[in-house]
Amino acid sequence: MSRLTRGERRSLTRRGESAELLVVGLGNPGSEFANTRHNVGREVIDEVVKRHNSSLKTGKEQALVSEVRHEGKLIVFAIPMTFMNDSGIAVAKLMRRYGLSEVKKLLVVHDELDLEVGHIRLKEGGGLAGHNGLRSVKQHLKNQDFCRIRVGIGKPFPNQKGAQYVLSKPGKKESEELLLSVVTAADSIESILKIGFESSMQIFNKKI
Repeated sequence: MSRLTRGERRSLTRRGESAELLVVGLGNPGSEFANTRHNVGREVIDEVVKRHNSSLKTGKEQALVSEVRHEGKLIVFAIPMTFMNDSGIAVAKLMRRYGLSEVKKLLVVHDELDLEVGHIRLKEGGGLAGHNGLRSVKQHLKNQDFCRIRVGIGKPFPNQKGAQYVLSKPGKKESEELLLSVVTAADSIESILKIGFESSMQIFNKKI
């Protein structure tokens, strides 16, 4: 067996094998964007990868990637290293890399202005709600029927622009509520792996 060079990611994939599910958390790279509202999707991926005793490593698809096995099937967790508005570039490369032709095997985790802080919702397909990351994914896949986990971050404050709100860091109380949302969203991913998306949607969309 050949040795890996430094920084190279060891792949679990066998030749010709496709992933069962690709889970992508949207956000912006760089320390200046860490812990901002717009990055909760990335935080969910960090949480679920830790639960699987795995780690995210740099791949060739402009993304950090973790490959895990669940009941013998390949599950891929990823965080694009493109900026939010170009998320679709990395997602399209990941879809090709892991042989995914069905967009319903793509699960995108993202922040959601139309949900209150502390709430999450699972959704299959639907509109983009003005979210630039989702818009980019649709643009590059030519399809918007992928599944989503929407993590509520609430509405901007009065006289505050949406971009300023999502790119700012929440206060202590809100940060604690968002942390609970991240944990719940990670729980929903674990549920999806065990019982499927539709059954998980019925469970988590009823939670307050």
